[in-house]
Amino acid sequence: MIRVYGITKEGELKENLPLRDTGRASIAWYWVDFDQPTDEEIKLLSKKFRFHPLSIEDCVEHVQRPKMDSYDKYTFLTVHYLQQTSLQAEEINFFLGKNYVVTFHKKSVRAINNTWAKLRKNERLQRGATEIVHDIIDQIVDDYFPPLYRIEDRLNEIEGSDDEESRSSILDEVFELRRQLTKIRRTIFPMRELIYKIVSTQHIKDVEEQHLYFQDIADHLLKLTELVEVNRDFTSDIRDNYISMNSDRMNSIMMTLTVITTIFMPLSFLAGLYGMNFVFMPELKGKYNYFILLGLMAVIAIVLTIWFRRKGWFR
Repeated sequence: MIRVYGITKEGELKENLPLRDTGRASIAWYWVDFDQPTDEEIKLLSKKFRFHPLSIEDCVEHVQRPKMDSYDKYTFLTVHYLQQTSLQAEEINFFLGKNYVVTFHKKSVRAINNTWAKLRKNERLQRGATEIVHDIIDQIVDDYFPPLYRIEDRLNEIEGSDDEESRSSILDEVFELRRQLTKIRRTIFPMRELIYKIVSTQHIKDVEEQHLYFQDIADHLLKLTELVEVNRDFTSDIRDNYISMNSDRMNSIMMTLTVITTIFMPLSFLAGLYGMNFVFMPELKGKYNYFILLGLMAVIAIVLTIWFRRKGWFR
């Protein structure tokens, strides 16, 4: 689907403008949105707008890294937005010219639909194509925050939990949260580089007038970067704590088993000694020797138990 907005030199907003009328002298600037385009509509990028084949190829190939390429008559931008549930990065392409912006995306994008709806009432958006680009990117970056805040809240819940029975499942969840943070990180870092390039570029018309707006996006991305890194460190701390607790628990179990084994070592020696079938063993002929041996074994076990407990080897 292709939809077109046009702004006349008198400031009149024309919605659903025919694509062939975008070149009229009365049109000050226009916005063409390629929303989930068909193969025939994709060909218009070359036939109608005569964009460079490399930039068209970047639109068709999925997924390109967020970037900015400058051509003779336009600037080509690739930005990524996040699916809120899967955290999968999806691509939006911008062709930003002197008096137009062309957006291209293979899936419906909430930020573009919101900007499209706001354009009717928002006078700032009607000033030019650069405002459209800023508004869409600003919404995309703002949508990075909710998944990060959800992950942060869950990590705080895990950190405050004292449920020892679910350590294994919690550790698995921590690894999953860390994997999600890594996916967000792969999107945020190149987006931050892209915004820095936009702020410092001389190729985009009106970018100096929009400098503060794009700088605000850069500040948001810096905050997002810090959130990602802090939460990644948080997952590492939780993981290390749980591994340490499990190791300590395992050491405690092993120490208990070692103490029990040590107590039974002299008992096993005595049982083995008097279990040998030699003909001449004087101790076997005493009337009370069996009970004496049992008593001796009990005394040895009790003495060793008390001694190990005083040593702090029982936990």
